[in-house]
Amino acid sequence: MRGLHADTGYLLYRLGLRSGQLFNSFLQESGLRLRHYALLRFLATSPGALQRELSASLGYDPSAIVGLVDDLEKLGFAERRPSPDDRRSRIVVLTDGGRAFLRDTDEAGQRVTNELVQPLDASEREQLHALLRKVTESGLG
Repeated sequence: MRGLHADTGYLLYRLGLRSGQLFNSFLQESGLRLRHYALLRFLATSPGALQRELSASLGYDPSAIVGLVDDLEKLGFAERRPSPDDRRSRIVVLTDGGRAFLRDTDEAGQRVTNELVQPLDASEREQLHALLRKVTESGLG
């Protein structure tokens, strides 16, 4: 029987748990959670997206997206606007307040990442990042 540390899936799960704990801890003061942060980061690279596109891109349940966007709207970090392609649809866009929040949290986010990968040297960190991107982009959509 293999031990847990021989199982890559389990190791990724543990790393994900630890990453979530660290990010949620650093975000606690703002009242946000990692899911909000991920949504803001996604919007920072997009001119706007339909909620169903956010759901598909981030892998979150559509009903969760509604609540996350509601939370971000209340804080002034995101807003729903009419879609330029379909007036019946609304896109979610990052506001100036959301951009400022991301700028203000860049350093703290980098500290969290550095803590997670602390045992690795610079080359190993780059390699890990490249491998995680490859798996994510090909296997998670």
